[in-house]
Amino acid sequence: MNAIEVKNLTKKFEDVTVLDNISIDFEAGKVHGLIGRNGSGKTMLMKCICGLVPYEIGVVRVNGKQIGKDVDIPANVGVIIETPGFLPNYSGYNNLKFLAKITNKIGKDEIYKAISSVGLDPDDKKHVGKYSLGMRQRLGLAQAIMENPDLLILDEPMNGLDKDGVKDMRKYLLNLKEHGKTILLASHSAEDIDVLCDTVCEIDKGVLTKMKGW
Repeated sequence: MNAIEVKNLTKKFEDVTVLDNISIDFEAGKVHGLIGRNGSGKTMLMKCICGLVPYEIGVVRVNGKQIGKDVDIPANVGVIIETPGFLPNYSGYNNLKFLAKITNKIGKDEIYKAISSVGLDPDDKKHVGKYSLGMRQRLGLAQAIMENPDLLILDEPMNGLDKDGVKDMRKYLLNLKEHGKTILLASHSAEDIDVLCDTVCEIDKGVLTKMKGW
């Protein structure tokens, strides 16, 4: 079964083609790697899959639902795209509590579990504005997983993490895979891709090439 299906997806901004006739399926229960230079189209592809950027040509389905037709934003998906944005004058826990109230699917216990699972202290009163980049990345992952989604879309999730943090994050993502989660992961790190990913594809100037595991 495919968690994500992309057919003939093309995205243009005026005369610039950012995604050029992309067709690819991402199988459920695997970790899929997406590589490419800055500006290659990785983040734009993720944004189209998440419903954050509309597309005019092609079809994107997530869990069988067409984005922009059946649903605007796919359900049961956790996302980190670019630097996670949080309210700087509130603690990590309070930030996630505010976000959890949008859907009212989870409570304090689930938020505490998510924060603890990424190596942060849910009782820490420090404001997020005083967090390091690595701590913000960890909190972003906690936000992405706190509602226990089946699919994670993660754009450079290791950004800002030190060596131990990267090791912890890799272990955590592999554990999520073992529990049946599907992960689409963009990374500049060849080692991250090699360690984590069952399949790898590359985007260059909006054109996608399958590289491994297909």
